[in-house]
Amino acid sequence: MIERRDSRRFIYSGAVAFAAVLLFMGLAVAALLSFDTGAASAALFDAYTVRILRFTLWQATLSTVFSIVLGLPVALALARQRDFPGRIWIIRLMAVPMGLPVIVGALGLIAIWGRQGIFNMLLLSAGAEQPFSIYGLSGILIAHVFFNLPLAVRFFLAGLERVPGEYWRMGASLGLGPVSTFRFIEWPAVARLLSGVAGLIFMLCATSFTLVLLLGGGPAATTIEVAIYQALRFDFDPPRAIALALMQIVMTGILLALLALLPSADAEAQTQGRAVKRLDGEALGSRLWDGGVILLALILVGLPLVAVAASGVSADLLRLLSTPSFRQAAMTSLLIALISASLALAVSVALIRARQAIAMHRQAGPVLRTFFTAMGTGSSLVLLVPPVVLGSGWFLLLRSFGDVAFFAPALVAAINMLMALPFVMRVLEPAFITHQARSGRLSASLGLAGFSRFRLVDWPVLWRPAAMAFSFAMALSLGDLGAVALFGSESFVTLPWLVYSNMGSYRTNDAAGYAFILGVICLVLAAGGVSRQSSKAVA
Repeated sequence: MIERRDSRRFIYSGAVAFAAVLLFMGLAVAALLSFDTGAASAALFDAYTVRILRFTLWQATLSTVFSIVLGLPVALALARQRDFPGRIWIIRLMAVPMGLPVIVGALGLIAIWGRQGIFNMLLLSAGAEQPFSIYGLSGILIAHVFFNLPLAVRFFLAGLERVPGEYWRMGASLGLGPVSTFRFIEWPAVARLLSGVAGLIFMLCATSFTLVLLLGGGPAATTIEVAIYQALRFDFDPPRAIALALMQIVMTGILLALLALLPSADAEAQTQGRAVKRLDGEALGSRLWDGGVILLALILVGLPLVAVAASGVSADLLRLLSTPSFRQAAMTSLLIALISASLALAVSVALIRARQAIAMHRQAGPVLRTFFTAMGTGSSLVLLVPPVVLGSGWFLLLRSFGDVAFFAPALVAAINMLMALPFVMRVLEPAFITHQARSGRLSASLGLAGFSRFRLVDWPVLWRPAAMAFSFAMALSLGDLGAVALFGSESFVTLPWLVYSNMGSYRTNDAAGYAFILGVICLVLAAGGVSRQSSKAVA
C-alpha cells in the first residue's frame, strides 16, 4: 500500500513537471504563431531568409566534416600511444572546451587568429601583405572545430578503447600493417559511432549562436538564430523573427528526427579481460606520426586556452573584481544559475521518478506507456525549440504587459533550466535506475517509503550524481549568452553579457579579465560533469 501510494505521487509530480515544461514552451511557440502570420509567411520565402538557411546548413556541414576528419587521426594516435608522455592530461584537456563558456573560447581564438593575434604576426613576419581575418565563415569554422574536435576525439577514443585486447594481439600475430589494422580493427569500431558523432556535431553547429554572433562578420555569415536575435534586438522586425523562428523549429525537428533514425552502437565484443597492449604503435614511424598528430591537436586546442589565461592574468583582476558592474553581474549570474540548476534538478527527479513508477507498474495501459515515452523525450524538447526561439516567443508575449526587462531574470532562469535538462537527466537517470535495482525490493520489504526512504536509502547514494548534475547545470547557466542576449541591458547584466558588452566597447583588457574569471568558475563547476558525461553521450 505504501509503495502504491508513493508510485501515484511520483506519477502525479512527474505529470505536473512535464506539463510545466510543455506549457512554458507551448506559450512561446503560440506567441510566435499568433503574431501577424501573414507578414511572417511572406518573409519566410524571401531571398534573405533562404540565404540564411543555406549558410546555416553549409557552415554546419563544413564544421562537421573538419571536426571529424581532424579529430579521427588524433583519437587513433591517442589509442595507439598509450605510453605517450602526459596522455591522461591530454585526454582531460580535450574535455576543457566542452565545459568552457563559448564566449571565453571565442576570446582565446581571437587572441590567436585575430588581426593582432599570433597567427597574423607570423604571417606579417613572413612577408604576407593581407592578414588573415577570423571574421566570417573562416572564423566560424575555426571556432566550431576548436569546440567540436575534442568532442569527436573523446567519442572515438572511447570506442577504440572498448575494442578487446585480443583483437590487437591477433592483428600483431597476423602481421597486419597500419592500413590493414585500420581497415579490419579500428574502422569497424569507429564506424559504429561515426553517424551519431557527426549528427551530434552537425546539430550543435547548426544551432550555434554565440560563436556566430561574435565571429560572423555581418549579414553574409549569419545563422538562423543570430538572424532572429538581430531581427528583434536591432531591427525590431517581428514578422521576420517569427519566420526565422518557425524555420529554426522545422530545421531542428528534421535534424532530431534524422538523429533518432541513426543506428545505435553495437554491443561490445566478448573479451578475456586482459590488459590491452598495442604493438602496432611501437614502430618509429608510427611514434613520429602519432606524436606529430597529438602535438598539432595540443596546439590547436591548447593555444587559445593559454591565450585566455595569459590575457586574463595580465589584466588588473583585483580592480575588475572590485568594480560595481562585476559585483552586480556576478550576483545576477549566480542567482540565475542557482535557480535554473535547482529547477533542472527538481524537474529531472520528478520525471525520472515518474518513469520508474510507470516501469514498475504491472498493468500499465497504453496511456501510461505513452506518458512514459513522452517524459523520456520531454527533457530534450529544448533541442527542438532552442533558447533564442523561446526567448523570442516570450519577448513577443510579454511586450503587452510592460517592460520585458522586468521579467528577464525569471525568463533567463527558466530557459537555462530547459537547456540544462537533457544533461541533468542523462547524469541522473542511470544512477536512479541502478539504485532502484539494488535497493528497491529491500526498501519495500522493510516498509520504507517517503521521507524515511529518502533519508536512509536514497540520499546517501544519490547525492553524488545529484551534486554533479547540479554543478554542471550551474556551469551551463553561468556561461550562457544565448538566453540573455535578447534581454541584456544596463539594469540586467550577467557575466557573459558583461564580457560581450566590454568587447563591443573595445575594452579588450577588461573583457579578457572578466572572461578569465568566468572561465575558471565554469570549468571548476563542470570539471566532474563533463568527464563522465562525454563518454556516455553517444549510444
